[in-house]
Parts: sequence; structure tokens; C-alpha cells
Amino acid sequence: MNAIVVREFGGPEVLKLESIADPVAGPGQVVVNVRAVGVNPVDTYIRAGAHAIRPQLPYTPGSDAAGEILSVGGGVTGCAEGDRVYVAAPNAGTYGEQLVCSATQVHRLPDGATWGQGAALGVPYATAFRALFQRTHARPGETVLVHGATGGVGIATVELAHARGLRVIGTGSTDKGLTAVRDHGADVVVNHSLPDYTKSIMDATGGRGVDLIVEMLANVNLDRDLSLLAKHGRIVVVGNRGRIEINPREAMNRDATILGLMLFNASEVEFAEIHAGLVAGLANGTLNPIIGREMDLKDASKAHEAVLQPGALGKIVLMP
Repeated sequence: MNAIVVREFGGPEVLKLESIADPVAGPGQVVVNVRAVGVNPVDTYIRAGAHAIRPQLPYTPGSDAAGEILSVGGGVTGCAEGDRVYVAAPNAGTYGEQLVCSATQVHRLPDGATWGQGAALGVPYATAFRALFQRTHARPGETVLVHGATGGVGIATVELAHARGLRVIGTGSTDKGLTAVRDHGADVVVNHSLPDYTKSIMDATGGRGVDLIVEMLANVNLDRDLSLLAKHGRIVVVGNRGRIEINPREAMNRDATILGLMLFNASEVEFAEIHAGLVAGLANGTLNPIIGREMDLKDASKAHEAVLQPGALGKIVLMP
């Protein structure tokens, strides 16, 4: 089969399409025929050697995919050959025509969902679910600011928060992106490229501030975020690309909490909860992932450049 292989850490150019052996399912495992692959910013950090996770070289990137089960290993129950599934398997090597993973890492893909939407679930929607319901314990009636709401995690957060009964404020930088954010459940949208956008957020809360912020670019926004919080507010950092100086007094004045999140730290029980919720949401129409761009598998290097560009709308997927 064909797959992307990384033989050295570095820039996007280290992503090479190669012919490698077909995977074989061992006990408790399944082999999936991959129809779509999700591309995430974290994939680029790992590829560059700039992440806490450093896979042994050579490796095939990727944690998200969707397709049909080709074969099952011994002892596998609950799924069978031919089942439509999405894959949420940290660093399972999804950038290929086939992949092997634990049977517990594949989840039913409802008939109404496209392959691309299935590939959009693993990291973005699981991150959003964990941020809202496992790390910050978001409650109906609270106001959440999704700072950078147009990307894969952002749209997921908007949908999940809206479905849970939160009031959602979403930011973006383009009219097209803000329209999509509103269409997916935001009550208020704000263009964060405008110099006075924080005033619009405070005005939308009557000056009270927001209860919760899901932050996609903490190295740019974290200090400013603290001034937007209501008393006892929480910030969960799901994306960051550098250092930032903050004023701790802003946190002290509000009894505020700043939380970090790395999806791969979730326990098996937490992952089970996450994906039970996502499958149900996809089946009942609550969740409707946006596929912003489809690219050929051989263009993985271009996808790694595109996924870090500002103004992204929805999810980038690779098609083997």
C-alpha cells in the first residue's frame, strides 16, 4: 500500500509518499481501508520534532481517519468486516491507504456522515468535548467565548456548546468564516481582526464578561483573555505556538482558572465518554463537521502548510 513516511524530523518536505507493507491485524486489532484522513496542527508539531510526543523514526503520521473495516484480529467483538467507522487513534499512522489499530479506537460512522466528516472527528471534536465537559465542566446557561471559532476545533466547540445550552460567542477574521460559525450555533460572532473587538465581546455580555474561554492561540490571546472573564471564569488552552507574558493580577481579581489540555492525556474511560457523545451527536444531526478542503494523500506536505494558515475554515482532509 501507499503511505506517507517521515524518516527525519523537519519541515513539510520530509513527508514522503512511499510503498510499504500492508498492515495485519493482531489480537484485539482491526485493519481499516482508509477513505479520508484528518490533518491536524498537532501533526505538524510532531513532524517537526517540536512536540512532547516524538515517535520513533521512521513513522507514518496521523491520528484521524474514516473508512471500512477490512479485517479483524482474534478476540475482537462489537465490530466486523465492512463496518463504516471513524478512527480516533493517537499516532496510529492514518496517512496511508490502510491502517491497523486497536478495535477500541474505531467508532461507528453513521450512514448520513461522509468519509471526510468521519475523519474530522477524532482530534478536533474530541478536543472540543474534553475542553468543555471534562476540563472546564461547562454548564447550560453559561457564556463561552470560542476564540478562533472557524477552524476544526472551533466549529466543534461551537456545536457542542450550543447543543448543551450554553450561550456561544465565536470569533473569526473573515465574513465567510463568521457566517459559518453563526450557522453552526453561535449566538454572537465577532471579527477578532478589528482593533476594538474585545469591546464587542464585553458589550455582548453587558459588561459582565464570559464564564469560559476556549483558546486556540494562547501565545497571542491569553493575556487579553484574562480581561474578558467574569468572576470565577475559566480559560482552557487547546492551542499555543509560543510564549506570552500575562498579568497575573487579572486572574487574581476574578478568582480565574487557567487550564491546559492535551487530548492524549485523556484516560480510556474519558475517551469512551467522548466518543459515545460524538457518535450520538453525529447520528442525531447535532454535529455537522465542515470540510474546508480535500487534498490528495500525495499532497500531505501542502496540507501541513495550509493547516497552519490563519483564517482556516473547517477541516482539511487527505483522500488516499
